[in-house]
Amino acid sequence: MIHPATELRFISEAVGYGVFATQHLPKGTIVFVKDPLDIELSEQQIRRMHPDMQAVVEKYSYIDERGKRIVSWDHAKYVNNCCRCNTISTGYGFEIALRDIASGEELTDEYGLFNLDRPMRLHCSKAGCRGWVLPQDPLSWAEIWDQWVLDALRVLPEVDQPLYFLLERGVQYRLEGFLQGRLPYCSVRTLLNGLSVSDPSINDPNVAA
Repeated sequence: MIHPATELRFISEAVGYGVFATQHLPKGTIVFVKDPLDIELSEQQIRRMHPDMQAVVEKYSYIDERGKRIVSWDHAKYVNNCCRCNTISTGYGFEIALRDIASGEELTDEYGLFNLDRPMRLHCSKAGCRGWVLPQDPLSWAEIWDQWVLDALRVLPEVDQPLYFLLERGVQYRLEGFLQGRLPYCSVRTLLNGLSVSDPSINDPNVAA
């Protein structure tokens, strides 16, 4: 489920739709939690689908740490990537606001944690854009992403959290244990499902998908 203080807006023909805040979302806000209404699909299920439906799944899903494709039931599936994202996935299975997000501002994410199996071209207008999201990106960026998450988690207890009730009990235990200094931090690396990055073709944006 996406944070209730968000809405879907059309951006452009090139980008399509995006998700925008309808009120101020402070740094440390949980902005997305996978919930029981989200659709889980195995590769076997997808292979049995009509090609048109396969294309929809490919466009609007992400791959979790178990190798399942997840299609969100609400407008969470329209959150766009940005190299300077303001939200990101955490090792606790939810997305968190990395900084204050103003009312009317677009929520953006880091697709590098979505277990891509091929390069993805970016439509990013930010300076320093990587140009592509690659399957190997976590090898280069996971340590930096963890630093971003740790910084945001420090203020999580101080922020109103309307999605907290959706966290599974085990997740709440691990999160609260970390915040209280009883348990170790859960790295974003736990989101990776072990897709091989040894084949250079899946990491080369010059190789046609």
